[in-house]
Amino acid sequence: MGQHTVLMLAPEVAQARRWAHELSALDCEVEIAVAATAIDWPAPESLHWDAILVGDGVPDDELATLAERSKAYASPLPFLCAGSARERTLLRDVPLLTFTDGAHAGGLQGLLRKAASLRVRTHSVPPLLSMFRPSGESPSIRAVHRLVEQVAPYDTNVLILGESGTGKEMVARHIHERSARAGGAFVPVNCGAIPGELLESELFGHDKGAFTGAINARQGRFEIADGGTLFLDEIGDMAPQMQVKLLRVLQERTFERVGSNQTRTANVRVIAATHRDLDAALLAAQFREDLYYRLAVFPIQMPALRHRLEDLPELCNHLLNRIERMTGARVRLTAGALSALARCPWPGNVRELANLLERLAILHPGATVDARDLPEKYRPAGSERPIAMAPSAVAAGAGAPAEALPCDGFDLKDHLVRLEQRYIREALDRADGTIAGAARLLGMQRTTLVEKLRKYRLTADVA
Repeated sequence: MGQHTVLMLAPEVAQARRWAHELSALDCEVEIAVAATAIDWPAPESLHWDAILVGDGVPDDELATLAERSKAYASPLPFLCAGSARERTLLRDVPLLTFTDGAHAGGLQGLLRKAASLRVRTHSVPPLLSMFRPSGESPSIRAVHRLVEQVAPYDTNVLILGESGTGKEMVARHIHERSARAGGAFVPVNCGAIPGELLESELFGHDKGAFTGAINARQGRFEIADGGTLFLDEIGDMAPQMQVKLLRVLQERTFERVGSNQTRTANVRVIAATHRDLDAALLAAQFREDLYYRLAVFPIQMPALRHRLEDLPELCNHLLNRIERMTGARVRLTAGALSALARCPWPGNVRELANLLERLAILHPGATVDARDLPEKYRPAGSERPIAMAPSAVAAGAGAPAEALPCDGFDLKDHLVRLEQRYIREALDRADGTIAGAARLLGMQRTTLVEKLRKYRLTADVA
């Protein structure tokens, strides 16, 4: 067998044979296909291709079929193509290596080596749903899942943006464990919680005697994370002088401990996160523009909980199961309780929800919690506490706040969808059909509301 094995998809056999002839000079074996539907896909354990080479003029439906079939494997095959805007869009969910349009086989040699290396690195990553995988199936959280799968196999710097409590560190851990660095350490650092004068020593370490109190040499987080991932949380709170030093490490991949002149190598992947508006910080000269572009090679925006309330039942179920495993306290929510929670603004996002559910598990162990049992700020207006609550194994459900769960149950997700549609319609009516006004009433971004209008096929005046 040759050094590399490639599946070649081209619209014409003649084009595929030309590529195969040129690639043979690189000790590369090529399997030719002129239709994605005609490819004989191997079983996962016998997958032998290093990459899929896409020829010129392959139709959109063929590319889409190819991408979907490739994603069925635990580690999707890398694609080699010219990288037109069309190809980048259709192949956005799979590893993509691009070459200059019109290049011949000689220019692919480096990309073939990279593709083969990528296959080796990602093949060892187990095809499991991580314990750090964000829960939910809303469009916004599915977009996060896609971005994680795209960037995880590479050492690219990632910047995770979003409000406090949206799960930025969870996503960073998910990226780490889906990467080739999963066997290394995941080292988190909260840049906002460490005083500026101590952060340099925390990140880079110090030698004995470097400053008063440095009685021993100490490794920094960059050294501890060697071969793994360094997570810089709240990067927007980092002092300007530390931003300069971090920029140098990202550029040169080297650093020195405080009080030392010995240069050390930083073999780490950096993932940063912040809840701050870095665009505003750039304008105010509070954050370095060059550091921003070093960190934001691959940005991921975490959605606020209020913008993905359709995920609430699954989130509650996941969090309650985790609380039960950790504490042994089992608690369930009635339909009315879930419906009441779906009407809350959740300024603290998923962290606030997790804290509430833990509190309920302590207050009502083994019970089923109704809307009237919720703390006052989460309770619907006019509800009263019941005299007693009977233990129940009823799973989390949804319904109108004043209603009990029907004896025969009902479809929770459908109910929440209807509830969301109702409030969207009411907001549009109050805002005279303007999307911007309705979005303000619902506490969401205009683009989020537009996405929901399309999803539910609702109409409104665009304004």
